[in-house]
Amino acid sequence: MKCIQNGNAAKLRPCLLRIGIVASVLLFALTVALAPKVSLAQQQRAPAKKQATQKPPARPKIRLPQSVRSSSTVAMQVTPVIASRRSAAVSGALRIDQLVRGPLLSNKQFPNEIASDEVFLRRVFLDVAGRIPTLTESEAFLSSSEPNRRENLIDDLLGSPDYVSNQFNFWADTLRLVDRPQPNIIAEPFLAYVKDSIRTNKPYDKWVYEMLTADGKVWENPATGFQLRDDGMPLPYIDNTVRVFLGTQVGCAQCHDHPFDEWSQYQFYQLAAYTTGVRTRIQKGSPGFEKKNPATVLIEQAKEQATDGRVSGAFQRMARANTYNVSEVKSKLRLPHDYAYYDAKPKTVVEPAVLWGEIPTSAQHSSLREQFAAWVTSPDNPQFSKTIVNRLWKRFLGVGLVEPVDDFSYEHPCINEPLMDYLCEELQWDGFDLKQLLRTILYSKTYQRTASDYDFNSGEPYYFPGPVIRRMTAEQVWDSILTLAVTNPWPFQRPTAEDLAPLVNIDFGKESYSDVLSRSERFAETYYRPAYLRTIRKHAYQGNVLCRASELPSPQSADHFLRQFGQGDRESINGADSDATVPQILAMFNGPITHVMLEEGSAIVDHVMAIDKVSERIDAIFLSLLTRRPNGADRAIAARELSQLENDNVAYGNIVWSLLNTREFLFIQ
Repeated sequence: MKCIQNGNAAKLRPCLLRIGIVASVLLFALTVALAPKVSLAQQQRAPAKKQATQKPPARPKIRLPQSVRSSSTVAMQVTPVIASRRSAAVSGALRIDQLVRGPLLSNKQFPNEIASDEVFLRRVFLDVAGRIPTLTESEAFLSSSEPNRRENLIDDLLGSPDYVSNQFNFWADTLRLVDRPQPNIIAEPFLAYVKDSIRTNKPYDKWVYEMLTADGKVWENPATGFQLRDDGMPLPYIDNTVRVFLGTQVGCAQCHDHPFDEWSQYQFYQLAAYTTGVRTRIQKGSPGFEKKNPATVLIEQAKEQATDGRVSGAFQRMARANTYNVSEVKSKLRLPHDYAYYDAKPKTVVEPAVLWGEIPTSAQHSSLREQFAAWVTSPDNPQFSKTIVNRLWKRFLGVGLVEPVDDFSYEHPCINEPLMDYLCEELQWDGFDLKQLLRTILYSKTYQRTASDYDFNSGEPYYFPGPVIRRMTAEQVWDSILTLAVTNPWPFQRPTAEDLAPLVNIDFGKESYSDVLSRSERFAETYYRPAYLRTIRKHAYQGNVLCRASELPSPQSADHFLRQFGQGDRESINGADSDATVPQILAMFNGPITHVMLEEGSAIVDHVMAIDKVSERIDAIFLSLLTRRPNGADRAIAARELSQLENDNVAYGNIVWSLLNTREFLFIQ
């Protein structure tokens, strides 16, 4: 287990020595012929008599779905970085390096050396694209002599579908994105909205403002999904919103004055008063809602029409989902009945007030919810910019300027205030363009230096001589294995509001029972969960749907590879776990997702076995898994493995499997 946990750079070398339980994997590998070709090494060492008597192995049946073996057909127009802003990013990167260097030297430390092209290539692919590079991508970059090849690669990756997928995984963990926050809420349009906001590089302040003020049904206005995530929990909604977007934890003040910070319970209720008027259900007087909830009326009609009195789950879910409609009404918030402080009496009406600063002048005559959103996203609200800068800095350097990233307080000072201020100023100057901010960070030498082995529990501040060594996230491991295993990791994409609206929308004031019944039958055959899961399982291998993590149901079941490797249950903000576990080791040693790489027709099998020379095959394996060529010791161990086994195909499979189970594969250096 320590081999997964430890991140010491000196120890991150591959170990090709066969492990005790390799026998079980070999039994599997023996059934897989990587290619019908005979390698040069086999021709040189196999006796002529043996070649004459030995029958060639039967070509195994291809078990990978055709959809993942075909060329990728992903259709996604991603907003690229602005070409004319490259010089600004270069200048900004130089300023970052200057601001980092000061605290380093003051503390008698020095910047790390610039990382090699191999290390940089793998790191930037994992950080931006969420996966390791393919063999073709590695060879193209490492053979390039273009002086600006690093900047060119960064720009290409930031404009790729891979960037959208990887950033979606980041926001899914932060925003707690789930397919079913409540049994009757259809949340898929909101998840697709988050993904689309990343794809179009929507200005961050505009994006957050939309989520905080959206009205309507979720397939009419998908941004309402943010409000629906905490449906029925107005006080936790305020706590989560302030924590995500302002990096401030006020949750304790919901019940009592904060024991470690300045926030009082009264202040918490003053802030919550801005959103107390939000309603998520249709009300009496809404179209079709007279004496009785129209969804209940439809379900009762369906029971009367059914021969056995049973109503399909698709019909019930569709009817209930149409009762969720976000709106704002005038309402007053009162203190709880057990309020115990002297500054007010229990059940007193609370007038809204922000925690710091003021409501922007332009929003002072707007609705309370719009006032709250304007305050949160204002350039004059320092915490809004600081929080997203801090989150993204940690995403790419491994440690935040403030730790924890969502708990700005006097107990957790910023390690480099000038750097924080500079990044915030640049973000605001660029109109909250997150992609330009990332571009600037990635261009910096600070990001491109060799990584340090930093212990989070040491209590020592980290001054960023380079990034820190990190273990891949669950999604990065999954998507990297897919990169090795399949040609098309995008056999489908998650459904959007445009996909769902024609199938689920009901106008309670106009549509008849028969109209709703007909539509529910189409819903039951397409995006109703049981039918949808059956559809995507067409792209599965041994029960694992082979698609990018961003497109899979969120979150996955507890026994899935993603959850085993730390994907959170999305009930808490940033709930992913990076601790090593025994199930992780077993999944890597002998799980179906690692076996898929050795299947006939897998991407790495096709790439490696298309090469004739043994030495070049070994190069290709190392480049594919570790994004570097083997050194002398690696070649010696690989040669010994090839010489000890009569079947070269099994030997190549052992080398692939061994590299996959190294710290060097699992860690971002």
